[in-house]
Amino acid sequence: MARNPMTTAEILALPASVDLVTAGRALNLGRTKAYELARSGELPVRVLRLGNAYRVPRADLLAALGLEQPASAPAA
Repeated sequence: MARNPMTTAEILALPASVDLVTAGRALNLGRTKAYELARSGELPVRVLRLGNAYRVPRADLLAALGLEQPASAPAA
């Protein structure tokens, strides 16, 4: 099955945490491989287990990909 990797712009626009499938897309991994690596503790990012769901912090994803966190908008 063909993967649908994310562009840099899409990755930078992600919310504070994402589901494992989205993180896998950002890392150019398929769904099955992302879950396999998360279960074994080998995914190159921190994985948070919330009940039955896996979440990945965007900051960890950006660091793993060598991308810089976008600058925050100035407070009004």
